[in-house]
Amino acid sequence: MILTRRSFAGGLLAALATPALAAAEEPCCATGDLGLVVERASGSLVVIDRSARAALGRIEGLGDLSHASLTYSPDERFAYVFGRDGGLTKVDMLTRSIAKRVVQAGNSIGGAISDDGRLIAVSNYEPGGVRVFDAESLEMIADIPAGAKTIGLADVPGRRFIWSLWDTGETWIADFSGEKMVLTKLADVGKNPFDGVLTDDGRTYLVGLFGEKGVTAIDLWEVEPKPVRFLKDYGKTADDLPVYKMPHLQGWAFTDGQFVLPAVGQHELLWVDRATLEPTGRTAMHGQPVFIIAQPASPYVWVNFATPLNDTVQIVDSRTHGVVKTLAPGPAVLHMEFAPRGAEVWISVRDENKVAIYDTRSFAKIGEIAAESPSGIFFTARAHRTGL
Repeated sequence: MILTRRSFAGGLLAALATPALAAAEEPCCATGDLGLVVERASGSLVVIDRSARAALGRIEGLGDLSHASLTYSPDERFAYVFGRDGGLTKVDMLTRSIAKRVVQAGNSIGGAISDDGRLIAVSNYEPGGVRVFDAESLEMIADIPAGAKTIGLADVPGRRFIWSLWDTGETWIADFSGEKMVLTKLADVGKNPFDGVLTDDGRTYLVGLFGEKGVTAIDLWEVEPKPVRFLKDYGKTADDLPVYKMPHLQGWAFTDGQFVLPAVGQHELLWVDRATLEPTGRTAMHGQPVFIIAQPASPYVWVNFATPLNDTVQIVDSRTHGVVKTLAPGPAVLHMEFAPRGAEVWISVRDENKVAIYDTRSFAKIGEIAAESPSGIFFTARAHRTGL
C-alpha cells in the first residue's frame, strides 16, 4: 500500500480525533448517580443508584461503622470510609469491592481528602491527632500527634487540612502545598470544641463549643487567621436540657446570607448574619437539632433531631425563619442527603431498616430502599464540594 502525503495526514487526523478504546470489560455504570449508605450495625455499605432509586449491591467487611463518614476521589471512582475502629477503607465504586484497608488508629472520628485528591487525612480520638495517607496506596505520609481528641477535620483549599482539639481548645492547620508540611496552631478557640465545619466558600471555619456558650469563627482568607467568638450569650437565661446527641456541624446550613446553627441544649435553631456574625433570629423546633441541611437552589433548610424525638424532620424557610412542613419518616431518622440539584432528599430511618425518598416540592414520599440500620447517606456529587 502506498500512502500519499494527503492520505497519511488524513489518517493521522482521524486517529487523533478518535481516541483509542481499551479492550476492557464494560464497567458496571457511570459514577455520577451512585452513592453509598452506611449500614452501621453490620459494618457494610449499600451501593445505590440515585436516578433508579434502587440498591445495586452491598460491600461488606468494613469493621465498626457506628460513627462512620466517607469522602470521594475527584473522579468519583473511590470512596474513603472512616470507621470508628480506626479503619480507613478504600472502596471501588465500579467493582463494588474493597480496594485497600488499613487500621490506622484505635478510635477515629472522621476524615477528609485534599483538594487535589492525593491526600487522605484521618482524625483520631485514640491516640489523638491526625494521620495523613497517600490516596493511591494508603501509605502513611504524616503523623501529627496532639495528645488530645481531634474533631472537626475538613479540607481547605491549597492542599491544607484544619481541625480542632477537644481537650486543649485549639485549632490546627496543616499545609501540604510545599516540600515540607507547615503546621499552624491557633490557641484560645474555646472550651471543649465538639465539631467544626468549613463554609461553602472555603473562607470561614466555624467551631461549636460545648464547654462554654458560643461559636468561634476563623477567617481563613486572612494572612494570620484569628479566632473570633460570637453567640456568646445565647441560652444564658434558660436552663439547658440534657444533650442526647451532639449536633453535627457538617450539617450546618449556609443560606440566604445566614448561618443556621443548632442551639446546643435547646430545641431551637439560631440564625446569624454571615457578614457581621450578629444574631438575626431563633426558631422553636420539635426537638434538639442534629443535622441542619440546606436544600440546594432553594430557601429551605431541613432539620432532624436527637432521641427521643428523632422520628421527625422539619423544613424551615430561611426568609421567615418559620417551620413550613413537618414530616414523620419513621423511628430514628439519622441522616439526610439531597440530590445535587435538590429535587429529592434521601432520609435514613434506622429502626425501620430503610431509606425513605421524598420529593422536595410536594413533600410526597416517592420511594424507599431496604438497608440494615442505615445511618449516613453519601452521593458521589460530594467529590466536587469543598469541606466534605
